This record gives sequence, C-alpha cells and structure tokens, in this order.
Amino acid sequence: MTQERNDADVAFIRALAELLNENDLTELNVKREYGESDSLNVRVSRMTAPPPAPAPTYAPPPAAPAQTAPVSEAPAVERTSGDPAEHPGAVTSPMVGTAYLSPEPGADAFITVGAQVAEGQTLLIIEAMKTMNHIPAPRAGTVKRILVTDGSAVEYGAPLVIVE
Repeated sequence: MTQERNDADVAFIRALAELLNENDLTELNVKREYGESDSLNVRVSRMTAPPPAPAPTYAPPPAAPAQTAPVSEAPAVERTSGDPAEHPGAVTSPMVGTAYLSPEPGADAFITVGAQVAEGQTLLIIEAMKTMNHIPAPRAGTVKRILVTDGSAVEYGAPLVIVE
C-alpha cells in the first residue's frame, strides 16, 4: 500500500512538472489531502534563464548606430532594434493595462506613423480596471513609430510611441 501511494505521488509530481512546463509557469504549490491528518505538500518550481538573455540583447544595439535601424523600420510595429524605452522621444505607459489605438472599435486610429501631433493630443487609450485613460503627447512632433498594437497588453514604463 505504501509503494502504491508512493508511485501515485511520483506520478502526481511528474504531472505537476508537465503542467508547469506546458503553461510556462515558474512555480506551483499544491496540497493533496489523503485524510484528516495525512497530506502531501508539493512545491514544484523552476529557475528561468531570462536574466542572462537580456544582456546580450541590449548589448549589441549601443555598438550599432541606433539611428539607422529605427529609420529603416519606421512603419514597423515591433521592438527588434535598440531599446525604444531609451529613445528621447519615447512615450511610455504610465500604467499596466490594455492599449487601444482608436476611441472605439472600427473608428479611425488616434495617430498614424508620420502624423503630426500637438502637445496634449491623445495618442492612444490604455484601459486599466475598466477605466479608459487617454495618453497625451508630451510634446508636439511627428509620430516616428507606434510600438504597440491595438488591444495589446502593456506594462508600466513600456514604450508605446516614438514622437520626435
């Protein structure tokens, strides 16, 4: 009976490890009750390797001219070259939420790449806790890059738009 329970526990822990990997989780804590005074507490965790990965990602852009890549990718909506958050014209997210590029579904976007914007003009909306927060242009200029897509999740401090 003890060996059967041990085998079942091992299978249970393996299933938790698979669940951890399949869902890209870093940790699971589970308590399995066997009776009134008998239980199994399991903590399955894994060390992730993202900290070493960003160093090589951020190291090459300063060596290459940062001005060359953004100009060639001006219409793109991606963050592949350089760190847009370090760009002097970057408008960053003041909160965590969902970014919307237009005032309502099906409406024209607030801005497009190449558009002139005035200081205080709405660039996009970030929805946080069912509240629509208009993100204004901090200065007048030209929209060089839009770094988010409509309906995408954004983090605090994430670059949203480049205005020069």
